[in-house]
Amino acid sequence: MNPLGTGDPLRLGPYRLIGVLGVGGMGKVYLGRDDTGRPAAVKVLRPELAYDGHLVQRFVREAHAAESVRSKGVARVLGAQMEGGRPWIATEFLAGPTLDHAVESYGAFGNAATRALGAVLARTLRDVHAAGLVHRDLKPSNIVLTSGGPRLIDFGIARPEHGLTLTTTGQAPVTPGFGPPEQVVGRRVGPAADIFALGAVLTYAATGERAFSGDHVAAVQYEVVHGEPRLDALPPDLRALVAPCLAKDAAWRPTPDQVIKALAPPRNADSAWTSGALADDIAERERNASRLSALQGDGEPTQGSGLSGITGISRRKLIVGLSTGAVLAAGGGVVWWLSTGDGTGGSAPWEADLLADYEEGTPPPALWGPIRTGAHEASVPLPVRDLVLVTATNGDVRAYDVRDGERRWSADGAEPSAGTAAPAAHSETAFTADASGGLLALKTEDGSRQWTAAADVRTVLAADGGAVYVTTNDNRLRAVSVTSHEPLWTVSPPVRSTAERAVRAVTADGILVVYGSDGKVAGVAAGTGKTVWGPEEQGSGFLTPAVSDDTVYLGGRRLRALALADGKERWARPAAGAGWGSPALAGELLFAGDGAELKACKAVDGGVDWTLTLMNEGRVREAPAPQGNTAWVVLGERGTEGVATVDVRSGKKAWPPLRSGPGRWRSAVAGNRAFLLSGGELTAMPVF
Repeated sequence: MNPLGTGDPLRLGPYRLIGVLGVGGMGKVYLGRDDTGRPAAVKVLRPELAYDGHLVQRFVREAHAAESVRSKGVARVLGAQMEGGRPWIATEFLAGPTLDHAVESYGAFGNAATRALGAVLARTLRDVHAAGLVHRDLKPSNIVLTSGGPRLIDFGIARPEHGLTLTTTGQAPVTPGFGPPEQVVGRRVGPAADIFALGAVLTYAATGERAFSGDHVAAVQYEVVHGEPRLDALPPDLRALVAPCLAKDAAWRPTPDQVIKALAPPRNADSAWTSGALADDIAERERNASRLSALQGDGEPTQGSGLSGITGISRRKLIVGLSTGAVLAAGGGVVWWLSTGDGTGGSAPWEADLLADYEEGTPPPALWGPIRTGAHEASVPLPVRDLVLVTATNGDVRAYDVRDGERRWSADGAEPSAGTAAPAAHSETAFTADASGGLLALKTEDGSRQWTAAADVRTVLAADGGAVYVTTNDNRLRAVSVTSHEPLWTVSPPVRSTAERAVRAVTADGILVVYGSDGKVAGVAAGTGKTVWGPEEQGSGFLTPAVSDDTVYLGGRRLRALALADGKERWARPAAGAGWGSPALAGELLFAGDGAELKACKAVDGGVDWTLTLMNEGRVREAPAPQGNTAWVVLGERGTEGVATVDVRSGKKAWPPLRSGPGRWRSAVAGNRAFLLSGGELTAMPVF
């Protein structure tokens, strides 16, 4: 959670605002408290959108939809103001993991717990339908697990049962794999649509796998309409209950009452979220949220110091406990997921405590290290859950425990090229090249080989749920399916890629953004390999893009924000020095080197928040690594000048740059740790 900033309101209706929980496309969400100390999530429509009739109508619909449902299974609307320049909605504050995070962190639910979950959700859907609504977006990320049981959130696209039109042109009408066939093809949907989604949710809860999957969105939607659900991993008795929910014909699906009766969970089946590690997780988050709002003091907060009123306990620890995993329901249930950036999406048992304070000018002791890893000069530390991966000079991928630096496993790989030696990872799988140029998929838990594919790989670029993107030995761009393990497409890249300097790439929302050594950037359709925008001249090649939501940020001659879907420029800021380096995003700020300076720019418009000179000359090329209130910045054109540590609150150096002799520095952050790699040695440093 971030403190209130310039332009943020101090109070909305009866709610004193404490801090900023998140920012989305339609609005900003604040943590607030009323005069009794009760916390609330307060969503405010963006001022620039308050004049858009369609968006205001949708904002109003969110409030009315959630308000009309009388059920303890949804987040309650506490208040709303629809008139004036700042429309807002306040809802019950929910601090707990979503179902998808719970499954990822603690494993799939057992038979009894899945039945209990299904019964609660079916009762909630019965209440939603009784209010004359269809939720239309039931999925694991819209189910919050609280101490009082599962809660259904996000009524942003809920509509009356008789409503037909769901979205405006260009908006996705359904979450792939959870919406029913009739919703996929754009036909009228009724309550049975939510039952189909319930069946898909229960399959995921019980197995950890989706009922419908594919290499890309279109393939998943095709399976929903024409294919059969994958239910083999379900216990036979549960499969018999779930299968009817996933019927193609809505008329054949059961009603919520029939689902409730069929599930019939045994006594104490809700122990999955009332006892054990998951329950402890929920309880800790709820305690932190309650204490944070209760200990604000009686004075009004001021902008820029929204969390300064806490005394008697560690404010910093409370913020960490809240922000590393709180699911926040606001504006009829719109969810903001506040992640620590380690890929887990929440507070995990391997996370470190934030450094409570530091002595300015004096670096704190390392958490562990330096340890000898034999890492290649081009290797970049890759945190994946409780491990950090590096690539050795002989091509081995080596995994070290983030808590103590102990080596957990090593797996054979191909000798790295001159360009990059970093593997890519998605979920719990790491991808690298094997000695024969094949694509190798490793289970991150133990390094075991999951599969290999003949792909003529030179460099692994990126991975998502459908494919792994690589460059080949003849410098082409290729996508390899993570399900069939076959190449999906191979194309000549729209930007230059060489054996020594392969493209750098990121993937998000079906777009692979590639930045070439010729300083050009382009967007490639992840499903087909077709260039959908660009190439555009950006200058200063071999930089890595950054992506957040629907925007891609680029360094070069100008620091630019482009629409991810079509490459349209949203803003640009010329370089004052030798050129912008690779950017990194943290909350509402974008950090990037501008020549020898580090600048913090507002992600929304590129306005400079602060500037810090890091070197007398040279250039900061690599992306800073921000975490907490700290940013770790590798210095020099080739990263050989050490690592500066910056307090992002003040824009000042926390202590002198870390240097340990010649060698190229690389950095990564996750789980409140900074991982620094130089000369083959890996060190974990604390974050404040």
